Amino acid sequence: MHTEKLALQTVAALQKNRFTAAYFPTAAAAIDQLLSVIPPAATVGIGGSWTLIQLELVEKLEARGNTVLCHHKPGLSPEQILDIRRRQLTCDVFLTSTNAVTQDGRLVNTDATGNRVAAMIFGPKKVIVLAGINKIAASLEEARERIRATAAPANNKRLNRPNPCVETGYCVDCQGPTRLCNVDTVIHKCPPASAIHVWLAGEELGY
Repeated sequence: MHTEKLALQTVAALQKNRFTAAYFPTAAAAIDQLLSVIPPAATVGIGGSWTLIQLELVEKLEARGNTVLCHHKPGLSPEQILDIRRRQLTCDVFLTSTNAVTQDGRLVNTDATGNRVAAMIFGPKKVIVLAGINKIAASLEEARERIRATAAPANNKRLNRPNPCVETGYCVDCQGPTRLCNVDTVIHKCPPASAIHVWLAGEELGY
């Protein structure tokens, strides 16, 4: 199926599931819209996401004066990281990506600490989930397979975790203390007290 048609069908499914969803042909167009809807005085939380790092969103927001709560900045102590993660739960806008979005409009994620998915579900005044078309999965099972075969190994490698999937290239359900796959969530419908916006960009972003 043509990628734009697939993305638009997924957006329609997300809207049916009460998410505020939109499609942007490029990541640049999505970023322009992002910077226009986030007030410069807003406090912005950043979920752990290679997509957001790739797009240099932290730098763009800080350059125009936003207070950015980013727990993966170099030099932070464990106590500072924990404090930032807690503050993200009550920020004005929480930015993140998603491990997968199904064609029938569900957000599927696996988390290590749980702060990212917690903030996605409830707390911030607004959540914006920015994802590339490579995150679209045909079904819930395909979404989970995408996490096991693509997202989990890549994130373990990026974070220098000594887990088996770094070598195997596939999740083996490891049981050690450095395991990243601790929390699985599926947001089937946008919760009534949350404002979750899902933006799909017509190019590959993150993993």
